[in-house]
Amino acid sequence: MTYLRVVLTICMLGLLAGCGTPYATVSGSSQNEPVMLLGHDPTAYFTQGVPVRGKPEYRVSYPDRTYYFASAESRELFRGSPWKYEPQYGGFCSSGAAYGLKLGSDPTAWQIYDGRLFIFGDALGKTAWQLDPALNVAQADALWPESRPQGWRHQSLKRYANKVPHYKTGAEIRQEWQQKNPGQQWPVYDAGGMATNLFFKPPGWRAAEGFGQPALGYPQ
Repeated sequence: MTYLRVVLTICMLGLLAGCGTPYATVSGSSQNEPVMLLGHDPTAYFTQGVPVRGKPEYRVSYPDRTYYFASAESRELFRGSPWKYEPQYGGFCSSGAAYGLKLGSDPTAWQIYDGRLFIFGDALGKTAWQLDPALNVAQADALWPESRPQGWRHQSLKRYANKVPHYKTGAEIRQEWQQKNPGQQWPVYDAGGMATNLFFKPPGWRAAEGFGQPALGYPQ
């Protein structure tokens, strides 16, 4: 009964907070549009090897998401083959995507693997994912058709209440990592708590507001 009450409470809060957007977007302060990657240029990860902030005047918009680019050239590069440059799993944390979750999006936590751009929610998510990139990608790819159309709150609540068979807790992931990396330090990072991440803040808020890391700010 206690577990049932917790699930019902979470669901009620989810209804109050809304289902969330299907992509890891935040609203641009001046344009009021759903901006991906906190306004960072998705092509720069491939062409420059670093995150680069885009500009609203160089934009490409799709249903439910808009990208900003650092230059007209970058925008045209993207338009030529958007499938190559868009981040995987709607820009949500690739580590969470392996469990059907749509949480977290830090454009400074990223990796290009097998020609694809993977974004993570934070340093913890990236470290966990790097334990076995091939397995995590395979699991996330299999779950993505289910996750893709859902708002991020709805999908995450669903998969917290009904976990996938291969789900691992944070403690289990950390133990596995320490076994493979003896003597090394697991990243120390405050993720902000489940309630904050599910109900009160948008994806990418920690990176934007500087919660435990340098503040990037929200896109203009």
